[in-house]
Amino acid sequence: MSLDTARLAPMANAIRALSMDAVQAANSGHPGMPMGMADVATVLFSKYLKFDPKAPDWADRDRFVLSAGHGSMLIYSLLYLSGYASPTIEDIANFRKLGSPCAGHPENFLLDGVECTTGPLGQGLAMAVGMAIAERHLNAVHGSEAVDHHTWTIAGDGCLMEGVNHEAIGLAGHLGLGKLKVLWDSNRITIDGSTELSTCEDIPARYRAAGWHTLECDGHDFADIDRALAEAAKLDDKPVLVECRTVIGKGAPNKQGTSGVHGAALGADEVAAVRSELGWPHEAFVVPDDVLTDWRKTGERGAMARAKWEGRASNKDLGVVEVPHGVLDDYIAKLLAEPKTVATRKASEMALEVLTAAVPAMIGGSADLTGSNNTKTSSTGPLTAGDYAGRYLYYGIREFGMACAMNGMALHGGVIPYGGTFLIFSDYCRNAVRLSALQQTRAIYVFTHDSIGLGEDGPTHQPVEQVMSLRLIPNLNVFRPCDTIETAECWALALADTDTPSVLALSRQNLPQLRTEGGNLSARGAYRLRAATAERKVILIATGSEVEVAVATAEALEADGIGADVVSMPCMELFEAQDQSYKDDLLPNVPPEDLLRVSIEAGSTMGWERYTMANGLQIGLDRFGASAPAEDLFAKFGFTAEAIVPKIKAKLGI
Repeated sequence: MSLDTARLAPMANAIRALSMDAVQAANSGHPGMPMGMADVATVLFSKYLKFDPKAPDWADRDRFVLSAGHGSMLIYSLLYLSGYASPTIEDIANFRKLGSPCAGHPENFLLDGVECTTGPLGQGLAMAVGMAIAERHLNAVHGSEAVDHHTWTIAGDGCLMEGVNHEAIGLAGHLGLGKLKVLWDSNRITIDGSTELSTCEDIPARYRAAGWHTLECDGHDFADIDRALAEAAKLDDKPVLVECRTVIGKGAPNKQGTSGVHGAALGADEVAAVRSELGWPHEAFVVPDDVLTDWRKTGERGAMARAKWEGRASNKDLGVVEVPHGVLDDYIAKLLAEPKTVATRKASEMALEVLTAAVPAMIGGSADLTGSNNTKTSSTGPLTAGDYAGRYLYYGIREFGMACAMNGMALHGGVIPYGGTFLIFSDYCRNAVRLSALQQTRAIYVFTHDSIGLGEDGPTHQPVEQVMSLRLIPNLNVFRPCDTIETAECWALALADTDTPSVLALSRQNLPQLRTEGGNLSARGAYRLRAATAERKVILIATGSEVEVAVATAEALEADGIGADVVSMPCMELFEAQDQSYKDDLLPNVPPEDLLRVSIEAGSTMGWERYTMANGLQIGLDRFGASAPAEDLFAKFGFTAEAIVPKIKAKLGI
């Protein structure tokens, strides 16, 4: 298809006008990046991107990721102009206002065509790596007739500075993801000013060293952009970085090329000057019919491609993954018949052996801790540059990059990603876990070595605040199972929830199997594991490895005639979702002098007051741990029945 530059120029200027007008109306936003990348984006959408606005969830569409999410008006303009049902021009006019889907940064759950939530710099590119992994895997499994598309990403200077960029490009280069194309908005400006203030690195050289092709173009010369994108599209043995040399705020005669246009409205005078500079006499939010018509034609190639795909693809629901109902029922029944005393990380591996055999869409991995996280099974061979059909990723020491890639895979569809590291290193990838929750992805995090129970590695590796801090993230289910049965139940729950990511916090040390009955009791979030036999005076609420301690404590109290319930609470979030009558039955709302509530968890006590009430008792760890065997640490820090019973009796006044 030939390039009609006379047609492209007003199309690009429509992006500039909408972007500056929306930011001006909101008096908030980032007009510089969309104005600077308008020419590149126009060529990309007009000639290279495979998409159909009438079928935004078409499985074999190209993925377009705006990693530089602060320039959100670029994608909002592109979606409106190319014919997506939303946003409307009214939505754009209400940019950054309550009720408009045109939020300050693109949100995948607000608009079709926004493939992922971006804004935290670098993560969009890193999620694009995950999308490219999913595409290559599904291509290897289903063939090019069903799956064969690119992942195009626009990234800024900031995206390429972020540490996660190094992790992501290293992984992408190692896997040879030739369908991944990154268009670098090389405008050499950040909020603080010129990039010369903060960096002198040779970015293309870094990418080449990581196993990428690198190209460059004049980001304001349509013919040169076309040349570079054509070459990038043909290169398929390695991922491609295209340096698009641009002027930030292109078209703003007094502010372009400066940090002043990066993150603030242009101002009325400069907006008027832009209209004069571009020869754009139209009122705010008005796009002339001929320009809009040209834009609406951009999706026609995709519509034809989709029609051909529908005629040949044997499986049109590649984005949908079905998990067999009751997939773990037989496994759990066997455990009930033959109890196992194992670490919950091992119990997770045992459950995964069944799950990965039954659910081929599951793709696992670990950030260089496979033997410790127990995330690999006999069904998950390595996914490599030589075999994309594999189902296990060796992420290397890239916790953040792993989590981002998992988000990208989940958002791409067709696969269910899970990945492991130590719980303490959840802090390395926390922002990606947060984006899992915000984007409503089915990403499953296997975080092992979940307490001081990991022992000798000492306080640097012993998580104290991590479990409770992860519980602070909305729409994230944090599971801390106590034995083999609960671990299997938590895995079943994690797989069943398509809109909520999950964390499985798992022990290093062996734990006895405490459950003697089936039925997914963990689905309630908390349940009565042991009921008091003497007159009930105490409710012991525990999670994970401390449920064993709670049972021993209850037995000691019962021996002294003090009745004690044991409540296992593998998931606070699911418990909070229960009806009030269930909550009241499990945790009756009576004064603590009549019924003392005690929490037992080898971590921060902050937050447990919601269950123990103001005068309850919290047994926890509000300090760092120490280096010693697990049993010595549990004794030192008071996680034994011998240490807890006297505290309970003192609280009861006995």
